[in-house]
Amino acid sequence: MDMYDTRASVRKNWQRELKAVAFATVVLGIPTAGRATESGLGRPLTGMQIAPYAGIVPPTDDWIFSVSTIYYEGSFGKSKTIPVGNTVSAGLNYHISYTILNAVKTWGITAGGWNFASSFGVPFQYTSLSSFNGRLPNDSGTQFTDIFFTPVVAGYHLTKTDHIALSVQMYAPTGAYNVNRLANPGLNTWTFIPTIAYTKLLPEHNVELSANYGVEFYTTNNETHYHNAPISVLDLLALKRFTGGWGVGVIGGWIQQLGDDTGGLANLTGGTSGHSVGIGPMATWSGKLSSTPVSASLRWVNEFAVRNRPKGNAVELSISATFQ
Repeated sequence: MDMYDTRASVRKNWQRELKAVAFATVVLGIPTAGRATESGLGRPLTGMQIAPYAGIVPPTDDWIFSVSTIYYEGSFGKSKTIPVGNTVSAGLNYHISYTILNAVKTWGITAGGWNFASSFGVPFQYTSLSSFNGRLPNDSGTQFTDIFFTPVVAGYHLTKTDHIALSVQMYAPTGAYNVNRLANPGLNTWTFIPTIAYTKLLPEHNVELSANYGVEFYTTNNETHYHNAPISVLDLLALKRFTGGWGVGVIGGWIQQLGDDTGGLANLTGGTSGHSVGIGPMATWSGKLSSTPVSASLRWVNEFAVRNRPKGNAVELSISATFQ
């Protein structure tokens, strides 16, 4: 079947990397552990920045609302130093639940093969952290974290089965942040993420192959004078769809910091860059509730080959609905 004939049904269960997601995303504004990036992760979690149809911007005039929750459990070795606020410690365990309420507006405009969309997300986060050796007191809390928005996503249809999307995703330092706390949901920095996403459709096999690549640029934390080096984030997705709306696939992610951090406690810890690799399964479903198109996805990503970053597991559940 021709791609443009099928796109009308494809868009009904459309889910994009616009969510934070991610992720973010995700996408995550999780200041937790590590010696690369202040207090650890920065914003990305391995394998959480991609969604099905990542490179496709629909030509329709719709609102897409979604709720996504990521649960992350991990640890950072006690043998490595960690900049946390105004102090340096070693070894953290943490449990984090990050939820974002996201709205995507597709413009319904086609110009020379390009389509456009915008998105805005409001996240909140439960964070619980504890130190291996008790040097820092345990800390936990549920608070709003940094808002996420993408003013313009521009999608281009290279062929009937090959598509790309270009955007600059942004985080604003609106989340709760206290330099004397361990469990801060906000990073206290602006973050700008030039991103390119690509989707290849294989209609004869009902298979999708997608990739999402972005580089995160951070401003200096004016409370600690710490400046994170840019972070390169690559996520890959392969998904096989079946009748009945179900799909199964695999997701992989690679996070690599491009250089050393500078300023503040980076001068004591060395600001050493880090990386992580992760892989895991994904399941999706799309259909209708009454007359409203809905879709859902569930993924699990296990991190390995980790250096100077926390190592753990992440699970994400996402549900979205499209309104014309």
